[in-house]
Amino acid sequence: MRLSKSKYVRGLQCPKMLWMDKYMPEKAVVNQSLEAVFANGDVVGDLAMQYYGDFVEVTEFKEDGSLDLGKMIERTQREIENGTINICEASFSEDGLYCAVDILHKNSDGWDIVEVKSSSHIRDVYFDDMTYQLFVLKKAGLDITGIYNLHINGNYVRHGELDLQQLFTLEDCTETCFAKLADVQKNIDDISNYLADVGEIEPLKDIDVGCEKPYECIYYKYCSRHLPSPSVFDISRISSAKKYELYHKGIMSYEDVIEQGIKLSKNQKMQVEAEYKNLPPYIDKEKIKSCVDEYEYPIYYLDFETYQQTVPLFDDLKPNQQIPFQYSLHIQYEKGGELEHREFLGDPTTDPRRALCEQMCRDIPKDVCTLVYNDAFEKTRIREMAELYPYLAEHLMNIHDNIKDLMIPFKNKFYYSKELSGSYSIKYVLPALCPNDPELDYHSLEGIHNGSEAMNAYPDLVNHTPEEQAVIRKNLLAYCNLDTLAMVKVLEKLYDMC
Repeated sequence: MRLSKSKYVRGLQCPKMLWMDKYMPEKAVVNQSLEAVFANGDVVGDLAMQYYGDFVEVTEFKEDGSLDLGKMIERTQREIENGTINICEASFSEDGLYCAVDILHKNSDGWDIVEVKSSSHIRDVYFDDMTYQLFVLKKAGLDITGIYNLHINGNYVRHGELDLQQLFTLEDCTETCFAKLADVQKNIDDISNYLADVGEIEPLKDIDVGCEKPYECIYYKYCSRHLPSPSVFDISRISSAKKYELYHKGIMSYEDVIEQGIKLSKNQKMQVEAEYKNLPPYIDKEKIKSCVDEYEYPIYYLDFETYQQTVPLFDDLKPNQQIPFQYSLHIQYEKGGELEHREFLGDPTTDPRRALCEQMCRDIPKDVCTLVYNDAFEKTRIREMAELYPYLAEHLMNIHDNIKDLMIPFKNKFYYSKELSGSYSIKYVLPALCPNDPELDYHSLEGIHNGSEAMNAYPDLVNHTPEEQAVIRKNLLAYCNLDTLAMVKVLEKLYDMC
């Protein structure tokens, strides 16, 4: 059994993951959002190498593009012997245990292990990662006197050149890691013995809270394939602890929940009963009417798309701040009237916010009803941009103050149907109210089907040819256009209800 630091951490979460990696890797479900996180981590890692000044990176590749671990281990030893102060990706292998240290930093008394993370805070799982590195490096004979986590400072605001000392926060984890050191050998033995005992036969391991913490397992869909549909895991806003408690008591289906008289919130009970009993939609006409009566024509249906930069590329940005890069605007001057459409899509090589705000102020006049779906999000973005651009602030805040929220009737359960599955997202509401309409089907869109895909596609435009960029931009516009068209159609259905 050979372990790396990533395998060690995954083995602590669930050793069956390592068995699946070897014998059934095709069952993994890749999370595209996590892929984007890993890409951000690469950018952060490259910058972090410069934190202490001059450095030597020992990364080596084979002809097939895979890492040449043997050469990396050899280079690490040479750099240590040469007195190199900062060795990046410093690599060690002892007794079948491998690890690469993000930054091995020489201090006056010995060596510091510096683990780099793209998050803005330390998670408990990071200590397991760093303690494993400490264990391996002590086996290799190094005198480790400090263990540090170098992560993003979420309060840093870029002004001019990137300031690495401000971008990163260095947090001392030495005491905690040394305290955990005594557990590492037992953990390694437990993982190794588990895999040795099961051999090539798939281990029988039931799902549990560990399937989701510290990370959602890529094999969860496979291991949970025995669950009924729907199951207690589909109940809206149920805690992980509660759903697994019910599951281990044999309460899995909605039928089980009802027959056992499981205590649920009002909204959870509405969801379970609607689906189990196949109830017709619940409609509170008076409350729906009180909502739609607030929407005065002309109505400007607005939706933003945003993305984030872990390392801010533009001035006046914090790490991971939401950056509006696109909007769609449908305009309707009277109830049931024709629609006018306007849109904006930025250039990922520049900060899109100023141009977006200027066009939005041209497209949306003062003192009109702007209708959004989830006003907290759009209002927050507008307040941020009003603060950033004082010359537009009055107009932007006028738009802000006249925003109405189309989500309210669904969030407050003035309308509910079994098709919503406990959600009030427009991605559920639209097909529930307008089923089998190909014009309103997000799945029929080309390339971009949801907000996560949009926020990943936009910054990636720079990595494509002009022809490919034109296609992606077209797909981005079509997706955002459907978000505001969906609001138009949903409002029409609300009017029909009252």
